Amino acid sequence: MGAEQKRILVVDDEDVIRELLFEMLQRKSYTVETAPTGKAALQMAEEKAYDLIVSDIRLPDVSGMKILDRLKKKQPDLGIILITAYGSIKNAVRAMKQGAFDYITKPFDLDEIELVIDKYFEYQNLVVENQYLRSELDRKFSFENIVGASDPMQRVFDSIRMVARSRATVLIQGSSGTGKELVARAIHYNSDRKHRAFITTNCAALPEGLVESELFGHEKGAFTGAYRTNIGRFEMADGGTILLDEVSEISLPLQAKLLRVIQEREIERVGGGKLIPVDVRIIATTNRNLKEEVEKDNFRADLFYRLNVVPIYLPPLSERREDIPLLIKYFVHKFAAENGSPLKSVCEEAMHMLTERDWPGNVREVENAVERAVVMSGPDVNNLESKHFFFSDQSEAASSFKMETGQMTLHDMEKNLILKTLRENADNRTKTAEILGISVRTLRNKLNEYRADGITV
Repeated sequence: MGAEQKRILVVDDEDVIRELLFEMLQRKSYTVETAPTGKAALQMAEEKAYDLIVSDIRLPDVSGMKILDRLKKKQPDLGIILITAYGSIKNAVRAMKQGAFDYITKPFDLDEIELVIDKYFEYQNLVVENQYLRSELDRKFSFENIVGASDPMQRVFDSIRMVARSRATVLIQGSSGTGKELVARAIHYNSDRKHRAFITTNCAALPEGLVESELFGHEKGAFTGAYRTNIGRFEMADGGTILLDEVSEISLPLQAKLLRVIQEREIERVGGGKLIPVDVRIIATTNRNLKEEVEKDNFRADLFYRLNVVPIYLPPLSERREDIPLLIKYFVHKFAAENGSPLKSVCEEAMHMLTERDWPGNVREVENAVERAVVMSGPDVNNLESKHFFFSDQSEAASSFKMETGQMTLHDMEKNLILKTLRENADNRTKTAEILGISVRTLRNKLNEYRADGITV
């Protein structure tokens, strides 16, 4: 909203000050009205809507404090800036506690009051923007937008509904690319913590020596390079939710410390001796079978049971093929809108082939294939065919053919997916690992394995 649309009421019993502020604000293209008394100001505020009121505290009838009190009860979002003599600063501070945006002391210069007014409207713009972003987050991560009509997905939706408003710890298990983080966000944004922080921590991507510091924070001087006190992820999430993504990647010594945090609901920064209470809802995800990891002594049994209070299993697409057409249509609409291209349909033959196809990368792989089809098919193509979803160069086409005819091993399918994703992301390993839903460490090991097979990576 431009300055010319902002309406300001100036209230002061001194004619000179009213006229001075009127002229200054009008030059700034605000719509300005003035009132010589508090009573007149209250009457004008009853008849018209103002974006901001600038009022002297001392008025001959109704004080600026009473104007603040009465108008804030009726219009809590109304901006009020008070003008006060130096000796009344205590009153101005009290007024700010009651909802005034700021105060200005007499004598003042015009630059000062102009700065305060501009600051108020910048603040208001941020409030409006934040409300919009919050509504967008609520819409984006409401669980209704997680696509799936199959029985397994309906069970996931039921679990989200039941667990969202509780404080229970949740463990989400499922293959890479199934949407575990999306489910975690849906739980948070449908809970009573949705207006507090949602902090994600990719346990696999953090350097092993820094995981404890990242989770719990550290004090200044705790180790070489700790030049200042650092707040950890658990403190950041206080009052909200923390997502421990790929929790199975955490080392056994750190698992013991994490267990204590879950039990005691308090953390201790690295290099500190003070216990800090935290009110955090914990959601953990993993693409491994944690029960098997416990049996192999790779994961603590007591931590597993602490995390596994409410288990949610997110099935791979191979267990819910009836959802694939829904996903494809959803992503076609999404990427057509994002790219400003005409809405495209998918021909029957292509939809059948896509539904029967194995998707080792699950929902994420489907999303990438549909985005590529929508973008690369061009604006003149309205009906997407099989060729639009796959690869144009001969080697990739051969791999695609082998996959479709059952001639490709699971190892080759995995290798093909990893190398293709790495190329598409310009050899950015962090981004590739994130897209594939694996740790950077796992990706590095896979690439070393392919080099041993004579493949240039």
